[in-house]
Amino acid sequence: MKLSTFKQYLGHVSLPVFDLRNGSSVPAHYHITEVWLVTKQFIDCGGVMRISEKVTFQLWYSTDLDHRLTSKKLLNIIWLYEDRIHIRDLDVQIEYQSDTIWLYDVDRINGAFVLVPTKTDCLAKDSCWISQDKQPLTSDLMWWGSGCCGGGCC
Repeated sequence: MKLSTFKQYLGHVSLPVFDLRNGSSVPAHYHITEVWLVTKQFIDCGGVMRISEKVTFQLWYSTDLDHRLTSKKLLNIIWLYEDRIHIRDLDVQIEYQSDTIWLYDVDRINGAFVLVPTKTDCLAKDSCWISQDKQPLTSDLMWWGSGCCGGGCC
């Protein structure tokens, strides 16, 4: 979800609700403790340089059961951030801790923001040694004469 869409949805509710796909919800007394721009510069296994940028919100809660973050307050936090950081309309990601810290993408279902688990993926499938329809049978590294990374598995 883009930041503009996220803000648009905030304009239609007084208290934003965050649900997880497993049916549980982020406790209603959550705080947004951090908002940051994540810029990731990396090289994929096919040798292509890439840049990824996202806006990330950190959701956190404690024993302050009476705390409720209104949409207006969250919009003010976002506007302050946009004013100081001058970000573009980037994808939104949520950092939230359950048993460990997880990064989630965001969707909107039935009036709630839904935290969608992120997944890893190979960005160079066309040049990588693993075919799309056949994954390796073992976790052993398999070395091929040619392939991604200039001659073998990464």
